[in-house]
Amino acid sequence: MRKKGQIVVLDFGAQYAHLIARRVRQLGVYSEIVLPEEPIENLQNCRGIILSGGPYGVYEEASPKVDGKLFELGKPVLGLCYGHQLMSQALGGKVERGRVKEFGTAELEIVKRKGLFEGLKRKEIVWMSHGDTVKGLPKGFEVIGKTEDCGNAAIADLSRNFFGLQFHPEVTHTPGGMKILENFIFNVCGCEKDWSIEGFLEEKVREIREKVGEKKVFLLASGGVDSTVALGLLNKALGKEKVYSLHVDTGFMRKDESKKVKQALEGMGVSSFHVVDASGGYFKDLEEKFEPEEKRKIIGNKFLEVQRQELEKLGLNPEEWILGQGTIYPDTIETAETKHAAKIKTHHNRVPVIKAMIEAGKILEPISQLYKDEVRELGEKLGLPHDMIWRHPFPGPGLAIRCLCSDGKDEEIDSGLDKRLKEAVKSLGFKARALPVKSVGVQGDSRTYAHPVMLEGKLDWRALEKASTLLTNSFPEVNRCVYAVKPDEVGSLELEEAYLSRERIRDLQEADDIVMKAIEGHGLMEEIWQFPTILLPLKVNGGEVAVLRPVLSKEAMTAKFYPMEEDVLQEIAEKILALEGIGAILYDVTHKPPGTIEWE
Repeated sequence: MRKKGQIVVLDFGAQYAHLIARRVRQLGVYSEIVLPEEPIENLQNCRGIILSGGPYGVYEEASPKVDGKLFELGKPVLGLCYGHQLMSQALGGKVERGRVKEFGTAELEIVKRKGLFEGLKRKEIVWMSHGDTVKGLPKGFEVIGKTEDCGNAAIADLSRNFFGLQFHPEVTHTPGGMKILENFIFNVCGCEKDWSIEGFLEEKVREIREKVGEKKVFLLASGGVDSTVALGLLNKALGKEKVYSLHVDTGFMRKDESKKVKQALEGMGVSSFHVVDASGGYFKDLEEKFEPEEKRKIIGNKFLEVQRQELEKLGLNPEEWILGQGTIYPDTIETAETKHAAKIKTHHNRVPVIKAMIEAGKILEPISQLYKDEVRELGEKLGLPHDMIWRHPFPGPGLAIRCLCSDGKDEEIDSGLDKRLKEAVKSLGFKARALPVKSVGVQGDSRTYAHPVMLEGKLDWRALEKASTLLTNSFPEVNRCVYAVKPDEVGSLELEEAYLSRERIRDLQEADDIVMKAIEGHGLMEEIWQFPTILLPLKVNGGEVAVLRPVLSKEAMTAKFYPMEEDVLQEIAEKILALEGIGAILYDVTHKPPGTIEWE
C-alpha cells in the first residue's frame, strides 16, 4: 500500500473522488485516491474502500469497471452514485435509466437508522446528481433509505459492511453527509485520526524545497486567494529572495483591481514583485472571439507569453526559474485532468502548453490538491491577512468569461419549447421562455452547453427553486434558470453581435463594483461565497442584460443560489440599471449542478 491511506477512494471521474478525500481529511484521516485499474493487492492493507461518483452509465461500453475480487477482500465498501450503481451491478443487481433525472436536493426517508445512518433524523435532505438508478438489488442487500423518485436511494448488505448511496454525502448540501462519512470511517471501518493541516504544511514545505533545489520560482500572482496562499507557502519554504511575483493586468480585472493587489502585496512585505499592463495584447488576441473554450485557451496561452516576455525584460534565465501557479483541485478536475473525468471547461492554467510544462517538471503547483476551504485554512496557518484569504474567488480569465459574446447569429430554439416551459411552471405562478444565448453547465457530471430559461412573476425564492429544479431536470435543452428582477416584464430581447470590447468590460466593471460594495456594506462578504456579475449580448431597453449570480458554497464543486433579501436586491438592481449600458437585471436561481457557478 502506498503511503498510509486508511481509506482508499476509487476515482471514476468528475469531481467526487477528491472531494470525498477532502471530507475524509476533515475528519482527521488520511485517504488515498487510486484509479479503478489499481491492482487488488494494493488495496489489501486499507481499512475501507469508497467508490466515487462519475460521469458514466454502468452499461456504457467505455465506462470504468472494478475487479470483482475487490468485494472479496473483506473490507467495508461504500459506493456513491456511480459507485453505488457499479457495486450493485457487479454483485448481481440491476441498473436502469431513471424515470426522472435528479439534480439538486431531495428528501431522504431513512428506513433503518443504524450503521451508516446512526444518529441521523428519520428524514434528511440529500444532494442528488444522477440519471440512472438501481432497480433491482443484489442478493443480501436491503433498502435502508428512499426518496420520492428513487426507491433504492440507500441500500446495504450489513453482514458484509457493503453500502450504496445514490446521493452524495460528501457535498456541503447534504447536511448530514459528514455524519454518514464519520459513521462509515470510524464506526464501520475502525479508522484512527492521522491527518492535519499542520502536518500537510510541514510535508509541503519539504516537498517544495526538494523540487525547486537551487532554482527559483516565478509566480503569477493574481491577488486572489489561491495565488496569495501559494505565494505565502513558497516564501515560507524558500525564503522571499527565491520567489518573484508578477501580476498581469489583462484588462479583464475588477475596477481598480490591479492597483489594490499591488497595495495588498506590498502590505504583506512582498518586494520582488511588479505589475504589467498587458491589456492591449489580450483585447487584440480576443478580438471577435465568442466561443467560451476558445476564449479560455487564448487567455491561458497569453499568460505564458507575457510571463516569458517579462522574464526576458528582467534579464532572468528561464533555465534557472520554475513557473509557479496557485492552481487548486477544482481547476484540474473540470479540465478533465484525471483519466475518467469529463471536461466541463478548460481553466486558463490547464491549457495544453501548461500541461506539457507540468509533465516536463517546469511548473510548481504547491496547492493543486486542495479545495478553497482548505486553501483558506492553510492561509490562516501561514499568518496571511484575513481580508486577503477571505476575498471572493475570481477566475483567472476574469471578466472575460463573465462577459458573454456572440457573432449575432440566432441561437436555434425549438419553436415548441417556450410553450412547454410555460406550461411546466404555470402552477408555480411564473411565465417562462428560453433566452437566445447559451451557457456552460454540468449535468450528470458532464459538460452541457444549453439555454437559460427566464422566469417572470412574483419574487418567491422557494417557488423559484422549485421551478428551476423542475425545468433543468425535465428539459435537456436548458441547464439554467434566471429570474427577471428589473423590469418585472422584460419584453422583447434581441441577440446582438458583441465581443470583448473595452466599453462592454467597463460596463461590467461598474456593475460588478456596485455589487461588491453593496454586499460589503451589508456585511455579506463571508455569507455569500462568490458573486459573479454576468453581461449578456442581449439588447433590451437600449442596453444589455446583466445577470446577478450569488452562490453559497465551500469548495465550488456544488453550490446553491443565494436567496437575497428583497430590499438589498432592489438596491443593487436599481444602481446597476442606472448605468447607461444596462437595460435589464436578471438573477440566476440555478444550483450547481446543473449550472456551473460561472456562465462560461
